[in-house]
Amino acid sequence: MPNSQLQKLKEIVDASHNIVFFGGAGVSTESGIPDFRSTDGLYHQQYQYPPETILSHTFFERHTEEFFRFYRAKMLAPGARPNAAHRKLAEWERQGRLKAVITQNIDGLHQAAGSKKVLELHGSVLRNHCVRCHRFYNMEAVLNSTGVPRCECGGIIKPDVVLYEESLDMRVMQEAIDFIRRADVLIVGGTSLVVYPAAGLIDYYQGDRLVLVNRTPTARDSRADLVVTGSIGEIFGAL
Repeated sequence: MPNSQLQKLKEIVDASHNIVFFGGAGVSTESGIPDFRSTDGLYHQQYQYPPETILSHTFFERHTEEFFRFYRAKMLAPGARPNAAHRKLAEWERQGRLKAVITQNIDGLHQAAGSKKVLELHGSVLRNHCVRCHRFYNMEAVLNSTGVPRCECGGIIKPDVVLYEESLDMRVMQEAIDFIRRADVLIVGGTSLVVYPAAGLIDYYQGDRLVLVNRTPTARDSRADLVVTGSIGEIFGAL
């Protein structure tokens, strides 16, 4: 991370009071939450299907117990804590610089850091509902259950996360689009910008201060006004 990139980013942030942040898995991995697309030895030993298959609506319906075995092991991280990126974003919001956080993550760490306006494109592991009576359950109800978690009425308790084959909440998407359209500065961090429709959100940005912060290059780097390469926690922590 060259100092010139960091200084330029600091100047952009200091000059704006209408920033929108759009983040992906890379924001959470620095809090110890693994990107489920990464496959480790343990994954290969324990699961017969790729993550995208297990985390699909069809798999949830047909192999519900196996879905929850993977979900508890790989998608829940009750010990995770916000990192420097989460904390800096919350600080910018308190200062009146940041208008919204739009996230593809489902861990609730932005809210835990103090952010108030958080648009969760893919839902949250902190919210769960009975598919029959719609009663609310917290994350612990699923985490501490065995087999298929069930409501007192007998219905399955389903996490409020968007599975593959399921549609995003269009009200959340529209609100995200509105914030991005109005933003002076759009900072995109910790995402490779390959998962659609979420990745297409940056096409609604109409300004001239698009900042991409990521460990590796993305397909949108050529469009950005500033590309900062490195750990998003370290970069935001230095601002």
